[in-house]
Amino acid sequence: MLDVVVVGGGGHVGLPLALAFADRGLRTVSYDINADTVARVSAGQMPFSEDGAEPVLARVLADNRFSITADPSVIADADTVVVVVGTPVDEHLNPDPDAVIAAVRQLVPSLRPNQLLVLRSTVYPGVTRQVIKFLDEEVPGIQVAFCPERIAQGRAMTELFTLPQIVGSDDDATAERAGALFKVLSPSIVVTSPEEAELAKLFTNVWRYVKFAAANQFYMMANDVGVDFDRVRQALAQDYPRASDMPGAGFAAGPCLLKDTLQLAAFEDNRFALGHAAMMVNEGLPLYLVKRLERMVDLRSTTVGILGMSFKPGTDDPRASLSYKLRKILAFRAAAVLCTDPLVDDDRLVPLERVLAESDVLIIGTPHEEYRDLAVSVPVVDVWNLRGEGVRV
Repeated sequence: MLDVVVVGGGGHVGLPLALAFADRGLRTVSYDINADTVARVSAGQMPFSEDGAEPVLARVLADNRFSITADPSVIADADTVVVVVGTPVDEHLNPDPDAVIAAVRQLVPSLRPNQLLVLRSTVYPGVTRQVIKFLDEEVPGIQVAFCPERIAQGRAMTELFTLPQIVGSDDDATAERAGALFKVLSPSIVVTSPEEAELAKLFTNVWRYVKFAAANQFYMMANDVGVDFDRVRQALAQDYPRASDMPGAGFAAGPCLLKDTLQLAAFEDNRFALGHAAMMVNEGLPLYLVKRLERMVDLRSTTVGILGMSFKPGTDDPRASLSYKLRKILAFRAAAVLCTDPLVDDDRLVPLERVLAESDVLIIGTPHEEYRDLAVSVPVVDVWNLRGEGVRV
């Protein structure tokens, strides 16, 4: 008998969670349909960058507390099934709440009464209740809870053990069982209804996105009148707690923030004016930088180099990175655009040495530490102020 099977257990959310459970002594299996991921993880290799995860992977493989498979039959052997399938956004930028139900439907032949099924990824409000209703008919006696992941990518192996875990269930027995599971990781459990947990997850991501939008709007306002926004931010925050959480300017990207803002907007019947404004600001920053750059140089005869293509520093994940949006804009407006990243695997990228040798202007798309002290002889657009030379463009 297995303690936990994580469905989607080879991805950025599922694999660290599975490793964490296994490292705390639970017999854990990751189920993933990606054969390459299964092979790599079985060989002790992380398929993506995650600080501290590879030593844990080696340890739990050696102790036979963890394995990964593409065989769905393991699901029937588990006491708890954690489903890491979120709500995607379609080509019309609308959430598809049926995606989670469809994923659960595929699991029905392997599910059985008395199991605990945990939804872990972000879901559209109301989806947990739909899953409960569906499984009440298909697998009577199974328990369902929504326990959202709360980690920042790259810090999973720390935050899984330190952050409070939210358990969304209005059934006391289910809440107690899910709470006991996650107490293996964290001593702090917060019990809510499913809907409260769903909104807690969405509100958290959208709150971050809106804060980033405010900072980016402030940046544009200051920059338009020739003022360095980062100097303003440092001045207003110095020894002033009420402003200490104002973020710096930069690309607000990744697989969650925009998607979850779109979900919340759809949930509010597209009356989420604040969210729509935030999307306009954050998604508009790459074009704003290009327009400012056009005031500095003749882009039609300029080669622009983009330093960093992942969505955040220190990671190899390019999903929803605004550096790619910047690249697309520059491909149309500039003579040439060269892109590089020390971590991202993409055959369209070129070595840093070539970018530095051939570019007339550089833009820091992702503030990797590798770019902080680069010796360069051309202008650098650094909205992050990674290099400490100011953010004016």
